[in-house]
Amino acid sequence: MDKEAVLAELEAEMARAALPLRESNLVFGEGDIDCKVMFIGEAPGETEDRLKRPFVGRGGQLLDRMIEGIGWKREDVYITNIVKRRPPQNRDPLPEEIEAYRPYLTRQIGIIDPQVIVTLGRFSMNYFLPEAKISRDRGRTFNIDGRIIYPVFHPAAALRSPDMMKGLQEDFQKLPSVVNGELVTSIVLPDARAGEKPKPKKTQQGSLF
Repeated sequence: MDKEAVLAELEAEMARAALPLRESNLVFGEGDIDCKVMFIGEAPGETEDRLKRPFVGRGGQLLDRMIEGIGWKREDVYITNIVKRRPPQNRDPLPEEIEAYRPYLTRQIGIIDPQVIVTLGRFSMNYFLPEAKISRDRGRTFNIDGRIIYPVFHPAAALRSPDMMKGLQEDFQKLPSVVNGELVTSIVLPDARAGEKPKPKKTQQGSLF
């Protein structure tokens, strides 16, 4: 079975599953399934829920401009969210909602198999990097199991803050270099998505007698 068919099967499975937020439409994701770069946000908003497409509101329009600003097209990448349905009043997704959708996103990433995952905002960043801080770690590269995680500000947040807008623009300008492997600042983490840390080596204590 090819990737497109496997993804369609996964989407159909999600539509049948008893997942949270079923009062909203399923927004599975869209774009090039053979992409090198996958963008992942937190959850759909009102416009995304209505159109059943990710990042098509004001934040999505800014994301499109950022992508075009580095010479790419929206069709060149894949765009999705952690939680695939809109929370009421666009509130933040709850931890139990993120956990419920986690297995499906894990499979979606595995099928698409991107080289780089660009996390949009702190919720998406902390999904992969639980200890990270968006103000400190955005624009840095993290290597998790051979895949690059690249956190940036959420476009919707950048629309409300000139400083975030400037940071988002700066980080997008670096993105082609990230994909080309020209930035060698990757921080290698062991299964950071699960929050695991390296285990200290055990040392043998000699006899006291």
